[in-house]
Amino acid sequence: QVQFVESGGGLVQPGGSLRLSCAPSGSIFGIYAMGWYRQAPGKARELVARIASGGSTNYADSVKGRFTISRDNAKNTVYLQMNSLKPEDTAVYYCRAESLMGQYWGQGTQVTVSS
Repeated sequence: QVQFVESGGGLVQPGGSLRLSCAPSGSIFGIYAMGWYRQAPGKARELVARIASGGSTNYADSVKGRFTISRDNAKNTVYLQMNSLKPEDTAVYYCRAESLMGQYWGQGTQVTVSS
């Protein structure tokens, strides 16, 4: 079964940047939207950003102007460029792919913003 694998997480100082990537482990078809979600300790998982196959995007208010989502439709890969990171951005970040056959979640990658 195809899985989605995230990469690019890590430890960064406040004000720093990270770029997350999420790619499938094999061939997959029918992906119409991809997104990034995050879950901080003791909190519910929340949408960070989502991008449809046509390129339309939506962002959580807390990340607007700092994060940018993009995708490579040919590779079914989604990226999240995170700039001006804040301690409150610390969370496990998950990618999600929505397809005609259902949804796929990655295993998550830890992002820690701390001095």
